[in-house]
Parts: sequence; C-alpha cells; structure tokens
Amino acid sequence: MQDFNMEEHPHRRYNALTGEWVLVSPHRAKRPWQGQVEKGQVEKRPEYDAQCYLCPGNERAGGEKNPDYKSTYTFVNDFSALLPDTPQGEEIEGELFRAESEQGICKVICFSPRHDLTIPEMSHEAVCGVVDVWQKEYRELGQKKFINYVQIFENKGAVMGCSNPHPHGQIWSSRSIPVEPMKEQLQQMAYFKKHGRTLLSDYLTQELEKDQRIIYKNDHFVVLAPYWAVWPFEAMIVSRRPVPSLDHLSEYEKSGLADAYRHLTILYDNLFETSFPYSAGLHQAPTDGREHPEWHLHMHFYPPLLRSATVKKFMVGYEMLANPQRDITPETSTRRLKELPSVHYKFR
Repeated sequence: MQDFNMEEHPHRRYNALTGEWVLVSPHRAKRPWQGQVEKGQVEKRPEYDAQCYLCPGNERAGGEKNPDYKSTYTFVNDFSALLPDTPQGEEIEGELFRAESEQGICKVICFSPRHDLTIPEMSHEAVCGVVDVWQKEYRELGQKKFINYVQIFENKGAVMGCSNPHPHGQIWSSRSIPVEPMKEQLQQMAYFKKHGRTLLSDYLTQELEKDQRIIYKNDHFVVLAPYWAVWPFEAMIVSRRPVPSLDHLSEYEKSGLADAYRHLTILYDNLFETSFPYSAGLHQAPTDGREHPEWHLHMHFYPPLLRSATVKKFMVGYEMLANPQRDITPETSTRRLKELPSVHYKFR
C-alpha cells in the first residue's frame, strides 16, 4: 500500500479565506498537451503610441483628451460599468426573482506615461507612485456616502481580456460589497471573533515557519503561493502588520508593498521570458463607516499561464460545474519562481 503523498496524489485543499475547496491533481502535470496554444505576445512597443487612447495628450475613446501627464494618472472610466447617479430601486417577485439598482464610480489608473513599461519594468520609485495613488483613491472614493467597497485591480495582457496594451489598472467602487470580498469578510469575521486575531496574521506566521510556499519577503510584506491556490502560479502579497486597508499603511510600508509587487511581477516575466499575463487585485476593508479589525490587507494574483508562454490553464467543465482544480502544487510553483533571477530578463 502506497503512502499518501501530496506532491503525487490527488487531494482537496481548504481555502480558509473563502470557505471553499480546490482539487489538486499533481499527476496530471505529466499529461501531453494537444489543446489550445495562444499566440506569443508582441514584446516591442513604442514609448508613445499616437493611436493609444491612454497615452498623454491623446484623445480617449469617449472624446475627452488626456493631459500631458508625467507620472501615474487617473480618470473616470469613459464607459463605466457603474454610475453614481443610478436611481434607487428594486424588483422583488416572491423568493426567486430579486433585483436592485447599484451605484458606483469606475476609474482607470495609467501606471506611467510610457506606453511600453509594465510594472516589472518600472523603477521602484515609479511603482511607489502607483501605490500612493491606490491609497489616495481608496480614501477619496471611500469617503463618499454611497460607496461601501473599493475594488482596485489590474488585468495584464490580452489573454486576460485587457483591451488596451498601455499599462493600466482600474478601480470599481460600489454601494454593495461584491461577492468575493464578502466571502472573505464572513470568514475573517468568524475567525477574529473566535481568536481575537486576524485570520491572515495566523496564516502568515505559520507559512513563514513552514517556508514551503514563501516566494519573497521584505520588512513589511510577504509574497507567497497560497496553500489553497487555484491558478498554476497564483500568488498573494500579505502585509506583515495586520492593517485592514491601504489607508493604514505608513510610507515605509507603502514602499514595501511596491517592492513586493514589482519583485513578484519580475519573477513572473522571467518564468517564460514573456510579459506574463495576470489578473490582480487588492482585498481590504469595506468603506461602510464601520471598524473592521477582522480585515487584513492582501493582494491576489491570478496568472493563467501553465506550461509556457503559449499554453494556459482553462477554467471550464469541472471547474465551472463542480469546483476549481489545479495540476502542479503550490509548493512546486513556489520552487520554480524562487529559483529565478530577480533582475528582469530584458535587462540582463
């Protein structure tokens, strides 16, 4: 009888942040691939593109003209998914049919005036500027009476649905708390009530002791592959100090977040020597005017690439109808990322 080995045998892992499960099937990493192969990304872009609606001085798709900005720049999305002046209303028909109006503000963050610079290729100081803007926008949007949650996120690469190659992120702020943060809200609240500590404080302490999934760390933030990771090279950046939001970060901690963000994305690019696509976003306390000691600031990274720059992981079939599944273990992906140089491949 074989002994159970998590690096070899199928098993389920519990996600303490959401209360859900993921199926891990490490033996499937050995199967041949005859499925979809993505086109390689075009690496060379100009510093300025006259046709880009996010470059400085250019006219945007909505008709507005960008200023000649020199650093990180934000504006209200010309085609916002949420609007601040949506009238309040609802429709309820018994228990099975329910709808309600939603208000919000959507903004775009241009990371840099340079059309050709992604986060891993920017300087540490420039990435600090991005984090400064995150903090400012979280504070300002969160102070509006009808905004109860501020979701800051980034879609990088065409394979992740990014509609413009100019490096940028987005902020969707809303009256309601969205589904994924609400799952984490409930789990973190239950843990805090039981232990008097944040869930991620205890989780981070144990991860640092085990040192099996730690990708990178500095004085203020830790980059790790979550025990319950779904995507092949999924990662999470967690603050060492249990702060509920960006609003509570010191200047030193903001610099630490910028360093962790930049370092992780350099490793991503170096893995397959390509501009590594991902969706990433910050999860933090709601802006509903209440105290949230249960919340612990963290940032998720969900990259789709699996075997190479052209083979990605698909979330279909079993994942959509049953529960998420992954092949390589988080421990294996951690080892592969940690072995990579910390200097971007373009600059070596």
